[in-house]
Amino acid sequence: MATWYEEAVFYHMYPIGMTGAPRQNTEEGIVHRFEQLDKWLPHIAEIGCTAIYIGPLFESTTHGYDTRDYKVVDRRLGDNDDFVRFVKKAHELGIKVVVDGVFNHTGREFFAFQDIQRNREHSQYCSWYKGINFGWDNPYHDGFGYEAWRNCFELVNLNLWEPAVREYLLGVIDFWIDTFDIDGIRLDCADCLEFSFMEEMRRRTSAKKADFWLMGEVIHGDYSRYIQDGQRMLHSVTNYELHKGLYSGHNDHNYFEIAHTIRREFDENGGIYRGMKLYSFVDNHDVDRIISKIRNKEHIYPIYTLLYTLPGIPSLYYGSEWGIEGQKQGGNDDPLRPAVNLEEVLKEQQDCRILKWVTWLGNMHREYKECLAYGRYRELLLTNRQYAFARFTEEECLVIAVNNDEQEVSVSIPVPRQDMNYVNLKTKEEYTTENGRIQITLQAAGSAVLVSK
Repeated sequence: MATWYEEAVFYHMYPIGMTGAPRQNTEEGIVHRFEQLDKWLPHIAEIGCTAIYIGPLFESTTHGYDTRDYKVVDRRLGDNDDFVRFVKKAHELGIKVVVDGVFNHTGREFFAFQDIQRNREHSQYCSWYKGINFGWDNPYHDGFGYEAWRNCFELVNLNLWEPAVREYLLGVIDFWIDTFDIDGIRLDCADCLEFSFMEEMRRRTSAKKADFWLMGEVIHGDYSRYIQDGQRMLHSVTNYELHKGLYSGHNDHNYFEIAHTIRREFDENGGIYRGMKLYSFVDNHDVDRIISKIRNKEHIYPIYTLLYTLPGIPSLYYGSEWGIEGQKQGGNDDPLRPAVNLEEVLKEQQDCRILKWVTWLGNMHREYKECLAYGRYRELLLTNRQYAFARFTEEECLVIAVNNDEQEVSVSIPVPRQDMNYVNLKTKEEYTTENGRIQITLQAAGSAVLVSK
């Protein structure tokens, strides 16, 4: 059955960064920065994106992941009515909205943790957190110890085995759906969450909204553990394995790395994630911008071609469609999350080749979503510097070819639909199939998407 999320192209928004909001939430009043975020919606639709992942959104102390209040939009961005309006405008443009769900930990200013600070052993919330021990201390010298996420003591790990915690968080999700009409949740630190909690979340959200999407942030390990049979837990997880291959496969002139990753994950005969739809990306709010990672900046074009055409649900991080640079500075993620004045940038970047290519790919993905969301994958050609594959259904076939070489190259590609000829979707150049192959010339750092005819 077709679903909006399997066919989607996502646009990833980090609102605290992109609006230039203060990194410390110390202001008393509400500042309505959602007016800036509203202006992004027509741009997102124009470049072919059909869904937004936005977050974190809810009241926090600093970067958004140290939650103060799950039921209030962060005052640095606006209020709940602002977000209701944002989702409504997105829906009017045919764009679904997915938010960050930070359920592994809270901030120290969350009401349950503050109750423990006040009432110590007598607090009814002692069981809400992991490792509460009044014989210890912590770096903030509260006079008790607790388990923190990766020893970041501003993030206090919740005890998801506590029924009251589960019911509270599931109630939060009900509130988000009822209040904001969101379409899904990206689960922060999904690899830290209890599996039974995620199963309960799937049951609850599916009953409330049949096409509600759950996607987990998972960096290492077996992604299939979080998806299982596709019916009981999450719908998707982040494909960090492919993310790594997409930049290093170009930096090392090694398309074998990318092709072997896809073969391992999605091959029809033995691919460990075959039939699953993982969330693909080349950068996000936690990793260096793709244009800053690649040695040859021209490789951005075949990289984006692969992002949009390989198996997976593609996602674009705000600003990377025109090549924003950004690298971590030690433990500081702020350079990855800059403020952007969209109106000014779009005037400056109206002739930007990267923006034009991403826009073309986004709209091409929407036109050929049957092939790209549900079609089979078949590797056709593989060398260190050239790679071609097909995405095809019974009715239609796309042939995608990429070149990471610094010079033009001519390649002979065996095609799966040998009874048909092909046309380049971008240039409209036609190719005749001879002896089951087509001959195509790829520009230096070039790519092509052909369709059967």
